[in-house]
Amino acid sequence: MPHTSQATFAAESAVELAVLERSGFIESRHIGSAVVLSGDGHVVTALGDVTAPVFARSTLKPFQALATMRSGVPLRGAQVALACASHVGSLEHLDVVEGMLRAGGSTEAQLQCPADWPQDETARNWLVRTDQGKRRAAFNCSGKHAGFLWACTENEWNKAGYLEPNHPLQRLVVHVVEEFTGERVAHLGTDGCGAPVAAVSLTGLARAYSRLAKAPGDRHADARAATIATSMLDYPWAVQGQGQPNTVVMEELDVLAKGGAEGVLVMAAPSGASVALKMLDGNARAASLVALTLLTAAGALEVGKVAAVLDRIVEPVLGGGRPVGRLRLGTPVMALLD
Repeated sequence: MPHTSQATFAAESAVELAVLERSGFIESRHIGSAVVLSGDGHVVTALGDVTAPVFARSTLKPFQALATMRSGVPLRGAQVALACASHVGSLEHLDVVEGMLRAGGSTEAQLQCPADWPQDETARNWLVRTDQGKRRAAFNCSGKHAGFLWACTENEWNKAGYLEPNHPLQRLVVHVVEEFTGERVAHLGTDGCGAPVAAVSLTGLARAYSRLAKAPGDRHADARAATIATSMLDYPWAVQGQGQPNTVVMEELDVLAKGGAEGVLVMAAPSGASVALKMLDGNARAASLVALTLLTAAGALEVGKVAAVLDRIVEPVLGGGRPVGRLRLGTPVMALLD
């Protein structure tokens, strides 16, 4: 079935990327599409439809952060990583967000992401004990939004409308996304945090991360892009949270890793080898397993190191509190390992 710019790929165009096995019985099947690029940007592996547009969701955050920095915002260190983050709202995350707001001359009340409870249990308990309730700073996209507000301060742009698609900052974001993906945005929607979100192909998304990952070693690359890639790897806790899958991958493998809602995940090694995938049903529980396996099959990562990481981040299949099954690779992915 041909796709249009108003829809992502259909089930007929997807492949089985992973299955969940319980007690020797395949209980669930995760279908989707995935693409692997070599360091020079060529397609090494394509499973399913990798040219259809997908809403890239939070995998766009490094490029939204790049637009923020290009607008004149002097993000540094953990601030850069927080601008790229889908964080768990730990006390450390909240501290960096609050510092960004102060530095940018804004208040938490001006954040236009929803108020939320932190995923982090310690921070959540603290908000309950102190009767603060849900906070905008605890929303997983608050670092990105704090950067957006800072950009408005630097450029004297309207803060109240910073999420409007025609706002100067959001137009700059689209320009950066198109520059790094090498393609036009197919559709513009509204993300869960209220910000505009672009639909691009998985191939374009993998291309963008390939360029980002190579930037620190390329003297001709955008220096701010190099800063973003370096900061994500230097402050992996800020990008998601201690013990979280993206953070563990960056800590242990030096691979950029950024997940997005609805089953989107992108990873890229310093060589520029990259993978982008989308689970069509939006369930991301097998995404890291598939992405790391595809990069390993392409020769970009070491088998032993990846196996150790997967042991830490792939959710067990439990029955009565003990393992009774596992997530395992779908046949099209397994075939690449033969």
